[in-house]
Parts: sequence; C-alpha cells; structure tokens
Amino acid sequence: MKNHFSILVSTIICLGLLPAYSQSGPPGGPQLGGTLSKLFGDNQTFSADLEMQVSDKSGKPMTMPGKLSFDTGKSRFEISTNQMVTIARPDKKIAYLVYPGLRSYAEIPLSNADSAPTKRDYKMEITEIGADIVDGHPCVKNKYIVTDNDGVKHESTVWNATDLKKFPVKIETVEQGDNVSMLFQNVSLAKPAASLFDPPADFKKYDTAQQMQQEMMKRLGGDPGMTPH
Repeated sequence: MKNHFSILVSTIICLGLLPAYSQSGPPGGPQLGGTLSKLFGDNQTFSADLEMQVSDKSGKPMTMPGKLSFDTGKSRFEISTNQMVTIARPDKKIAYLVYPGLRSYAEIPLSNADSAPTKRDYKMEITEIGADIVDGHPCVKNKYIVTDNDGVKHESTVWNATDLKKFPVKIETVEQGDNVSMLFQNVSLAKPAASLFDPPADFKKYDTAQQMQQEMMKRLGGDPGMTPH
C-alpha cells in the first residue's frame, strides 16, 4: 500500500492533478499542470486511457493504468490499481480525492498558486527528432523544453500523432527524480461530460484526505495510522 501511495504522489505531481502530499497536513508543493498543459497544444478537451510507468533511481518500474479526462484546466484521473479518483478544479480553487468503494470523498483547498490558470506565458522550445509509430498512430517525435515563469526548465520527449491533431500519445519526462512515461490510448477529443468533474452528490464527505484514507485502511485490514508519502 505504501508503494501505491508513493507512485500516486509521482502521478499526481506529473499530471498536475493535485499538489504533493505532506505528512503533516493537506497537500502542498509544486503544481506542474501549467507546463504539462503546454504539451497538449490546442487539445484542451479530451479523454483517454492512460498507462503510466514510473521508474525510481533504482530503475525498478511500476505501472499505473487509469483513465484521464480533461476539460480546459479541469481534470479527472481514475486510477485502476486502487479504485481512487482524483479531480482537480482550478476554477473553484479546490480538488477532490474520491474513493468509490467507500462512497466517500475529501475536498482539498488549493492555494492561489496551485489554482492559477494553466494558460500562463511559458516559454516553449520544440525540436523535431524524427518520425515514429505509436499504438498505430503516425507520429512526429519532438523534444519539448518548457520554461516556467520562475525560469525552471521542464524537458520532455513527446510523440505527437499526426492523425489526432498533434495529440501527444506518448510523453517521457523526469519529475521528482523519477523517470515517467505516459502512453495515451483510445483517445477521444470530444468534450467530457461536466458531471465527471464533481464528486457524486450522495457520497460521504470527509474533512481531510487522511481521515478518509485511514477509514479505507481499516476496511482493508491495514494500519489505520498509515499516511501517504
């Protein structure tokens, strides 16, 4: 379970769905949604199956499958391995962690920095590397260097599908010292349903994500004092 939480944090940071967890309180830390959103270009509404592979410094990979829905800053990531859903609502300055198995969710306030619009004036450099085929899609392979407003450079290798309006069907990058690979399949560029970006009205609301996760651990027979890292 600890490994799942560790990989979840890497996933959340990379996708910009939520800030990173801290042991002492609500999530805080970097929000990379702005730089990541630049890799999608004009494709600001979509849904896709996402297979993410994260390799730490030891080189041991872990794969996390899920489904990502995105609508102009709002995002929903359904994580298949532990039936968790993360929803980010920068427009409301809040985010949700949802456990469908518990029929519950926690609402997490986002700081002004975390909830800032993703369409910031980042500097982006694109260098074409070559051509490739990914999951049956003809692609142009590019190196992206996105420099944020603090001067920090974020480098990624991106496979842009020429038959999907340059959608990045594969992304390789490094976040928090981990190598991250994202493969998007069954891509739909249609606008996702608005209901996907809110928790179900009949789910129980917990005051904190930690309380909800402790309840989940009790039901799974684990250590109720365990917190995500």
